[in-house]
Amino acid sequence: MKVVLFCGGQGMRLREGPQPVPKPMAVIGYRPLLWHLMKYYAHYGHNEFILCLGYGADIIKQSFLNYNECVSNDFVLSDGGKKVELLRKDIEDWRITFVDTGQNSNVGQRLLRVKQFVEGENLFLANYVDGLTDLVLPQQIEYFLTNHRVACFLGVTPTASFHTVSMDPDGTVSEIAHIARSGNLINGGFFVFRQEIFNYINEGEDLVEEPFRRLISGRQLVAYPYGGFWACMDTFKEKQQLEDLHASGRAPWRVWDAQ
Repeated sequence: MKVVLFCGGQGMRLREGPQPVPKPMAVIGYRPLLWHLMKYYAHYGHNEFILCLGYGADIIKQSFLNYNECVSNDFVLSDGGKKVELLRKDIEDWRITFVDTGQNSNVGQRLLRVKQFVEGENLFLANYVDGLTDLVLPQQIEYFLTNHRVACFLGVTPTASFHTVSMDPDGTVSEIAHIARSGNLINGGFFVFRQEIFNYINEGEDLVEEPFRRLISGRQLVAYPYGGFWACMDTFKEKQQLEDLHASGRAPWRVWDAQ
């Protein structure tokens, strides 16, 4: 299946770091978040990517045009440094389409602007490119196929440090609890779509507003509940947490390492 990746975000809350970069290019270990996500999908056999570009498109393009396999792979150097023999490779079988979808476009409009690149695909995958997971992807796809709906997203437990509040009619607080214990799920940003998703999106609309309401009205949207590892990277603190996991050798999203 083709994978549509929404790469146009500015990552405003990540600008606590030393260098402002597009959120997908924030580095974890040796490679950017975008690479980790693409490596995840490729591990499950989905290696044809459509990048919906916006802010920092040039940075993303240059990253792949100047891609150096040696940075994240073992290799043998010989002949006085003239010969490099890679012991494994990352992206040799990837096919990547780079599409400018506008500096300020919302996700719904970015998806509409790459419609031509997924024509003929009964199913395709999509992702916000702001989180990582150890989800066994075929399980979500099978769940989606079994339910025979138009769209599916990954439902995950929120990880942010917020609390939900319950109040009586007079404003008296009756309960306060960490959002992770509320029993509610949030949209984890890992999608499976049928081609019919484009029938639900009009010009100017964001994906999870009017289009998702239409899907809900027609009972065409399902969530795949997942209680395993999922983490977003919206802030510099969350980026640091992912970097710490990577540095420790305990990065759950690196499912390809299990091989």
